[in-house]
Amino acid sequence: MQRAGRHGRQPPEGGPMENGVGQEPGTPEPPGPAAPRAPRTRPRLVFHTQLAHGSPTGRIEGFTNVKELYAKIAEVFDISPTEILFCTLNTHKVDMQKLLGGQIGLEDFIFAHVRGETKEVEVTKTEDALGLTITDNGAGYAFIKRIKEGSIINRLQTVCVGDSIEAINDHTIVGCRHYEVARMLRELPRAQPFTLRLVQPKKAFDMIGQRTRTGKSPGEGRVASGKETLRLRTQGPAVLEEGPSPSEEEAARRVDDLLESYMGIRDSELASTMVETAKASPSVTQLAQGLDSVLGEFAFPQEFVAEVWAAVCHPKGDKE
Repeated sequence: MQRAGRHGRQPPEGGPMENGVGQEPGTPEPPGPAAPRAPRTRPRLVFHTQLAHGSPTGRIEGFTNVKELYAKIAEVFDISPTEILFCTLNTHKVDMQKLLGGQIGLEDFIFAHVRGETKEVEVTKTEDALGLTITDNGAGYAFIKRIKEGSIINRLQTVCVGDSIEAINDHTIVGCRHYEVARMLRELPRAQPFTLRLVQPKKAFDMIGQRTRTGKSPGEGRVASGKETLRLRTQGPAVLEEGPSPSEEEAARRVDDLLESYMGIRDSELASTMVETAKASPSVTQLAQGLDSVLGEFAFPQEFVAEVWAAVCHPKGDKE
């Protein structure tokens, strides 16, 4: 990809000038109005994409957020944007460590996972925690990012990582954020059966029969550091920037772990936003005010904010 230069191509010395009028070498140009400088053009960022279960390769460009990205992919493959559950980078498999979040490397290949079969599962909540970690695609679908070993959900073989949660007890949750879905599941009474309606992503032949459970991994969902990336924002245009540094990736991983422990969700982009806010806040109180201003809908408890402050601004070192 080449960026447009600041200056036009210069004619050879002593060669013909504009309109064919010659000029002797060394002779100053006659005075005249300065030619307007051409505006710098933004580089065209073109990405390659396929449907994860198999398709020709398409090319997309001109999106600034996740919803626009889905719309562009849907247009290429002549499907509805609501068919897309989530996207992974550089793999067609349901790999939650390669989940597309808020950043895309300029050389990343985008695979779109679309709606497959719908299934209903009856669950009895015998413990407070179901063993699910929820995330969402930024466009209205919450889905399962992790299943905890030995948990209630782990014992239900029909529930898989990557399944989108479409309804709880016939109450649709399409359009809800991941933290809202996690709260609904947490508030369900114990010992009372409930029904989950799930939509699994359409699978390619080599993925049939797989049930993926992802463990914790440093840098989960993040692009490799040092690469130039396109960062998608909820508000405002997408921004071209350098990838996160190793220390920023580690801070975001710690905050993502806290999100899972306190709220039952994982969201690498949310974690990165919280790291940025913490670095710009000189105290826990100001961090709380900053998070309330930027992410007020979450209503984070004070003890959680203090943990985030400690994880970002006063890390105790790697425990790995």
